[in-house]
Amino acid sequence: MMDSLEETALCFPHLLNTSCRTATHSYFVSLLAYIGLSCISLLTVTLNLLVIISISHFRQLHTPTNLLLLSLAVSDFFIGFLMLIQIMLINGCWLLGDLMCSLYYVVDWIITSTSIGNMVLISIDRYVAICYPLHYSNKVTEKRVQVCICACWTCSALSNSFLLRDNLEHPGKYNSCYGECVVVIDYVAGVFDLFLSFIGPITLIMGLYLRVFMEALSQARAVRSHVVAVSPQGSISVTAKSFELKAARTLGVVILVFLICLCPFFCFSVTGQNTSSSAFVICLFYFNSCLNPVIYAFCYPWFRKSVKCIFTLKILQPDSCEAKVT
Repeated sequence: MMDSLEETALCFPHLLNTSCRTATHSYFVSLLAYIGLSCISLLTVTLNLLVIISISHFRQLHTPTNLLLLSLAVSDFFIGFLMLIQIMLINGCWLLGDLMCSLYYVVDWIITSTSIGNMVLISIDRYVAICYPLHYSNKVTEKRVQVCICACWTCSALSNSFLLRDNLEHPGKYNSCYGECVVVIDYVAGVFDLFLSFIGPITLIMGLYLRVFMEALSQARAVRSHVVAVSPQGSISVTAKSFELKAARTLGVVILVFLICLCPFFCFSVTGQNTSSSAFVICLFYFNSCLNPVIYAFCYPWFRKSVKCIFTLKILQPDSCEAKVT
């Protein structure tokens, strides 16, 4: 009897009849998941912290678009810390109690949905900037952007708290044993969350970026026609073509990365499978928050200059916030 108990790894060994068993992952899979999530967490926190410091410190970067990037970086920064807690669930044991389990999932859902909401706001901002450039400064102001950001965070907090209200009121209600961390929402709420967190945002993002891409192509053709008319050799036509390719590549990467990182997670959710049992799906889902600062910030020259100022400690100098980084 003792031999069989020793062979069975329990979350709480002193609770023989009610303790959950640890996950049956192989040592290699568990180690790979630990290393993967730890590295993603470190990169996510570091990269997004650099974005936060850059935009917050340099006044020249206080623009409506950069405010959206700042909000995205803040949400992804917190997701980086949530990854550290997610590591605890790899072996199938939750050691922080039922209430903390419910609170963890509520915060996790709020932050991740806010991150997706920020991506939607960024796509709207770029849509207005490219398709209505003459009206952009009037339609998109810092005050309006701040209101939209606050609305995004508030709606995310209210909607996800409502979806998980039963789990908050009765922590551990759906746990079958001690050491388990499970939250459950009904079918209608699950469908609502699926449309609110994935289908709706990705449809809107793809629609807006498709419109932006078509407008970019139209502007590039107009530039090429003008160049050919002015210069028979069309010496700058190469620049116009490179603009088309760059626009296509950038917009394609944004959509492709979002789909690759989030589709597996929501596919698991739709089919009713437990996503916490798949370390790869979890790592991929969180990896999107690590890539966001790369996609939305690394392509800007000001970010490279700001990072250089941060690492060389020039931001500690007097009036460094007035420095030009663009």
